[in-house]
Amino acid sequence: MSAVKTLEAVARDRVGKGAARAVRRQGQVPAVIYGGGQPPQSIAVDLVRARTLIYAGGFKTTLFEINAGGKKIRAIPRDFQLDPVSGVPLHVDFLRVVSGQTVTVEVPVHFINEDEAPGIKKLGGTLNIVAHTLALDVAPDQIPDAIEVDLTGRQIGDVIHVSDVKIPAGTYTGEQTDPVANIVPPTVLGAEVEAEEAAIAEAQSAEAAEEKAEAEAEAEAEDEKKDGEEA
Repeated sequence: MSAVKTLEAVARDRVGKGAARAVRRQGQVPAVIYGGGQPPQSIAVDLVRARTLIYAGGFKTTLFEINAGGKKIRAIPRDFQLDPVSGVPLHVDFLRVVSGQTVTVEVPVHFINEDEAPGIKKLGGTLNIVAHTLALDVAPDQIPDAIEVDLTGRQIGDVIHVSDVKIPAGTYTGEQTDPVANIVPPTVLGAEVEAEEAAIAEAQSAEAAEEKAEAEAEAEAEDEKKDGEEA
């Protein structure tokens, strides 16, 4: 389970776009804590700290103890906004958590013991991942770092469903019959890749031919124009 992480913050009195821009100029990221039957609380967190946490992975499945103005609040990130060009964090939303409450989070799926799967190791099959994450309804202090799927003994044609996976904590929000992954013959994905590459090559060839035709037409038009001027 993920350990509770401490996050220092500063309480904000002013809100709005102008106030948010002022916070960013100070090297901080505006954020808000909501939920838990209490009014939203505006805060600001250090930009470097926020960027490190976001890009380290598992940000949305981490429970934080936020220290804002001497008051400690337990919350989990619900969403964040990044600058589309620089990737710098622009805003973070936190959900306040209270005792007895559960949250829905997307937990990453990790596949282990691939070398112990005869369909992959001996027969050259390929692991086709259907679900990279699974949505769990779980207590905030019990959120797993990941869900491990053991591939030991798996053969070509095997389909792994949620019912085959051990969920460390919480409850899966979908159906137990939902597929997580399957093992396909080596030619299946290979044929798909070859077809895709052929389609791309054909499209590029057609585009090049069209550009050549346009260039020739422009050159011919230019020659006709010059002939007319000389006449």
